[in-house]
Amino acid sequence: MLPTVLIVDDNDEILEFLSRTLAPKYTVLTAESGEAAMDILHTEAVQLVISDVMMPDMDGFELCTLIKSNFEYSHIPVILLTAKNTLTAKIHGLELGADAYIEKPFSKEHLQAQMASLLANRNMVREYFAQSPLAHIKSMAHSKADERFLESLNETICRNLEDAELDVEKLARAMNMSRVTLYRKIKAVSDLSPIELINITRLKKAAELLAEGEYRINEISDMLGFSSQSNFSRNFAKQFNMTPSEYIHLKGQEHKKI
Repeated sequence: MLPTVLIVDDNDEILEFLSRTLAPKYTVLTAESGEAAMDILHTEAVQLVISDVMMPDMDGFELCTLIKSNFEYSHIPVILLTAKNTLTAKIHGLELGADAYIEKPFSKEHLQAQMASLLANRNMVREYFAQSPLAHIKSMAHSKADERFLESLNETICRNLEDAELDVEKLARAMNMSRVTLYRKIKAVSDLSPIELINITRLKKAAELLAEGEYRINEISDMLGFSSQSNFSRNFAKQFNMTPSEYIHLKGQEHKKI
């Protein structure tokens, strides 16, 4: 599936130009105002927003602030386009959480490179989190709202790790959120389903306990709700490309070097 991009501009010609330019590589949605953009974000899974700054009613700065302060959308990178080329304007946009600030007139190659870079960076961060045993969930945060959400999510999962039946329904109730909202947010931030994230969090806790060296592998397996030690070892190896025993050996070698 192509990444979904939302373009926000009150100029029809700009919307048409950007839609035509980006269509081969992206699914393009358009909005002629900040209010219309927020309506689209509420119903569509958008991966990136490109917004003009100078718009009536709600300008790009206000739209950026709304996106970055709302935990449902705060993970979405925002590129601001503007004819304001003053340093003060650039700083203001970045302070509001914009991920990039591009001056008009701009080259379509520059814009596309910036878009590709932002999306690739987020994918790299997600992959690092999933594949690194000790990488914290907050490493995927790209805003304060994301950081608060991920910290709360991690604490909630960790409090319930012994529950082998923990699923998105139980997690949503514990976080006082709707199942749909929680699912969409987790998927958007991590590219994982809630069940996949729960399993990875369980395995990361296992890695933490293995590194401490105070428990045997079978004890950790029981503590974290795995059906058996073999099931635990198989899942650990699949996620981190090493068995629990190999991980213990690796951490032991690192400790000797220190």
